[in-house]
Amino acid sequence: MREAGLLPEQQVEPDAAPVAPPPATTVQAPAGVTGHPRFREADAFLTVDAPELGGDAVQFVALPDGSLLVEAGDDDDSPLDPVASAVEGEVRPPYRARAARQSASLWAVEVRRIEVVALPEAPDGDTIDVARTDEGTRTEVDGQRIFGSVPELVRLGEERGRDFSVHAERLDGDLWEIRATAL
Repeated sequence: MREAGLLPEQQVEPDAAPVAPPPATTVQAPAGVTGHPRFREADAFLTVDAPELGGDAVQFVALPDGSLLVEAGDDDDSPLDPVASAVEGEVRPPYRARAARQSASLWAVEVRRIEVVALPEAPDGDTIDVARTDEGTRTEVDGQRIFGSVPELVRLGEERGRDFSVHAERLDGDLWEIRATAL
């Protein structure tokens, strides 16, 4: 990882005394944040030689058909093909990737698999949340409760369990990234 630029260089003198770790610090959580943080694990980390890629960072989504959607980046005109090709040697689409420049041509890339579904009959909005508990099924679009449901999201939730939560974010057109979990 040090060679990839992901860790700072560490030089140790052969006869040097061990260095004590820094003292532990306490971080106060912002208001409204409770419990323990849950870190989402990436499916792959890799480095890519891509000197033609501009900027210092880029985030993109690879759709099931292999097309790429740039979500954030310093240089929207740079070709992502070298990064996407390297990623797809490790993870097949669909996936979400974040890349950060480590040197003039070396990029560190974090990749996470995602689930993408087409929802041609979805209501207008950017996010949809469907949850089923003992109290019933609740559907919200962009944080506002709506009457009715999105049958495909209910079906995907039911595949996880009797009680479930499904969160969908619009990627492009009728393509949505979903996260569904049993409750």
